[in-house]
Amino acid sequence: MSEGITDSSVGRGLDVLSALARGAAAGGGGRSGSATALARELGRERSQVSRVLGAMAEEDFVRREEHRPRSFGPHSRLYADAQELTAHRLRTDGLTALEGMVAETGESCYLGVLVGDTTVTVAERLPAGSRQIGSWIGRPYPAYCSDCGQALLADADDDEVAAVFARTEFVPQGPNAPTGLADFLERLAATRRRGYSIVDEEAEPGLYSVAVPVRDFRDEVVAALQVVGPRVRLEPRTRACADTALRWGRRLEEALRGGPSPWDH
Repeated sequence: MSEGITDSSVGRGLDVLSALARGAAAGGGGRSGSATALARELGRERSQVSRVLGAMAEEDFVRREEHRPRSFGPHSRLYADAQELTAHRLRTDGLTALEGMVAETGESCYLGVLVGDTTVTVAERLPAGSRQIGSWIGRPYPAYCSDCGQALLADADDDEVAAVFARTEFVPQGPNAPTGLADFLERLAATRRRGYSIVDEEAEPGLYSVAVPVRDFRDEVVAALQVVGPRVRLEPRTRACADTALRWGRRLEEALRGGPSPWDH
């Protein structure tokens, strides 16, 4: 670490970095990242804030604005690190959430992400006695009829969804699969209203699932938790399965946002 940042100044550095992040999130632009503006906001001496900014710039925690050399913003490295941490927590805390869901529902539960116009399972947990052959981890499936496609696209507007499926052929995978973009958007609108998706024999005959979106520290959907099983068994329990997924989804979101451990309560 640079000699400019000592143990006694770590707290001041974090205060400055937090203020910069708030300014960036609010669209404050380079002016909100000047030493003068930050010192005023934090109630600090300008010279002190300026020294902290200079030291953090040397360590690539902040960067100088290209067109305003006296102003600073969070370094892109911080966003990359945050995304890497999110991916790690999805793999670890996501398994904890899935184990809790399996224990409550007795059904197979999965964690999926969106890759292009497909969904990919990144974690799974199965109940004792499951007859699933092989694993779904890493296997892509068309998002328009997958168990979690609607949940993953819940926050996207219709134009964004159209862009995702711009080159997609809606080939029926199950008897109730969407016939095209307009049909998918109607189902997506229902998912947005409910807060969770219901996929009823869209992926394959007899298969039923509910899925909930999982949002990260940016409040963007990065994954979806799913409860999947035979229609005859799950359909009568739709609300109970959805409530379980929603509850564990909220706890996973707490973990992704870096707050106190959500698994202690």
